[in-house]
Amino acid sequence: MGLFPSKSKPATQQASSPANTSPSASANPENERKQQSQEPQTSDDMSYPKEFSSPDCNPKMLLKKYLTREMFDSLKDKKTSGGFTLANLINSGLKNLDSSNGVYAGDEESYTVFAPLLNPIIEEYHNPYKLADGHTSDMNPEKVDAPDPDPEGAFIRSTRIRVARNLKGYPLAPNLSKQQRVELEQKIVGVLKSLKGDLAGTYYPLSGMDEATRQQLVNDHFLFKKGDRFLDAAGVNKEWPEGRGIFHNDSKTFLVWVNEEDQLRIISMEMGGDIKSVLNRLCEAVNELDKQLGFQHTKEHGYLSSCPTNLGTGMRASVHVKIPHASEHPNFKKICDEYHIQV
Repeated sequence: MGLFPSKSKPATQQASSPANTSPSASANPENERKQQSQEPQTSDDMSYPKEFSSPDCNPKMLLKKYLTREMFDSLKDKKTSGGFTLANLINSGLKNLDSSNGVYAGDEESYTVFAPLLNPIIEEYHNPYKLADGHTSDMNPEKVDAPDPDPEGAFIRSTRIRVARNLKGYPLAPNLSKQQRVELEQKIVGVLKSLKGDLAGTYYPLSGMDEATRQQLVNDHFLFKKGDRFLDAAGVNKEWPEGRGIFHNDSKTFLVWVNEEDQLRIISMEMGGDIKSVLNRLCEAVNELDKQLGFQHTKEHGYLSSCPTNLGTGMRASVHVKIPHASEHPNFKKICDEYHIQV
């Protein structure tokens, strides 16, 4: 499906938890102080990060590896036309010293303005692919030969494929204003409500969600929660839950998260192992949404995302499998680790 397959997190269906739909926590003075501590420095008061010398800093963090003093000095005063700075770019890594990556882009321009830092991070993470190789995306499911590997349903419980996408003409999540996020939501939802056939469904905004709806989405494992500390420090959680929501079709096999980590997480899923059926539905939806909305894409990076680990296809495919008595094997954990299987 293209270069740079996503591999930032284990490829399994995400467990849900209740979304935080309460008023902003910043009303509490203690929370205000915590929020301020997460804010990045301005270029005027920035110095080379002392955090890199901390014994708590992950020695394998890509930000630490590639942000030399010389590079820091050359980039610290730069910013995109949207006002996104080096301080914004690296804040998540500096606030979370156990990060493996450490950077989040704020807009498409971040990938050119801060290319001296981002390019080597991208190429190491997505090794062996190089930006010069270019990225080709082909969302034509007819070119994919994917018969059901478990037609009897003995092992595969469910199949899920998702892609991350962001719209042209807007910043990425860390640099979105409240007004832009709400505008995006309205634009996206207008298109989602126009979908026909198997893709037709209902949108559920997180803001003002009633308890019965919230609980049903929890029961369906559809509800996404506020981002973790890495996303929080990157600025992704601003004005939570304003401008965010969930769309799903009537049969609950097609789902879209609006303004989560990316502006769109487009998900196709169903019980069993019919990969082709899941892919057909996904491609139909992605192609229609791209036609009506237009996704950020460059020939070097593929589809853009705030997190460089999601560049390229922005795709993650997973199956839930049941293998009776497998955990009784003495090397069970080792085997799972070797094949990057989450259990």
